[in-house]
Amino acid sequence: MVVVLDEPQNTVNVAAVIRAMMNMGLTRLRLVRPLDFDPHRVEGIAHRSTHLVGATELYDSLTGAVADAVFVAGTSARPRSANRNYARPRAVANSLVERARRGTVCLLFGREDRGLTNAALDLCNVIITIPTAPDHRSLNLAQACLLISYELFLAAGGGKRTLPRGRRATDPATREELESMYSALENGLARIHFFKGARQPASVLRTLRTALERAELDGREARLVRAIAFEIGHYPDRSREGEDRKP
Repeated sequence: MVVVLDEPQNTVNVAAVIRAMMNMGLTRLRLVRPLDFDPHRVEGIAHRSTHLVGATELYDSLTGAVADAVFVAGTSARPRSANRNYARPRAVANSLVERARRGTVCLLFGREDRGLTNAALDLCNVIITIPTAPDHRSLNLAQACLLISYELFLAAGGGKRTLPRGRRATDPATREELESMYSALENGLARIHFFKGARQPASVLRTLRTALERAELDGREARLVRAIAFEIGHYPDRSREGEDRKP
């Protein structure tokens, strides 16, 4: 998969595209007649991008940049008068990934101020249009690249990666840990006389069980709630000790 920028106007935008590419695992970039391309500045904006910046290919013509492509997917934010093959990013992501396994697929983006020309769109097999609010159709170059690259990343299996866990996360709480927690809560609440009037212990504990079971506590969280319950239960004793020590 190759990202092709046709006449990009600003180094900052090129750097942002490179950052989006690195986020989504794309490594090949071609620039066609860039007005402003400063590799050193790009690396200062898109950190750790030396490998991608160094491999960036520069072309004098768009036809040359896509000459080896077996499929070209252009991008456009607005309908044109000519009939085109339009598609949404998610609808074509799987087919683009499959095509990229057999040959070069180019993702073509136009310049920031006017997008792709009709001549450039003539080189495309499909035109990808990202759905947006009707009054704000135009996307920043890097935003468009990121959104389409994200759909390709998911289609290639990137979304199947395990979600990160907190450094202190533990395995789910066992039934024994949960029952110990509920027992401590009941004892602690009883010690501070929480159960009075219409607050019946069984009813209150059932509500707490419902809420806490929905939270799917891990072992560390269950132990923390139990420790809080213990402290609630010990509070009356500490208060009396404090009163006894007063002169």
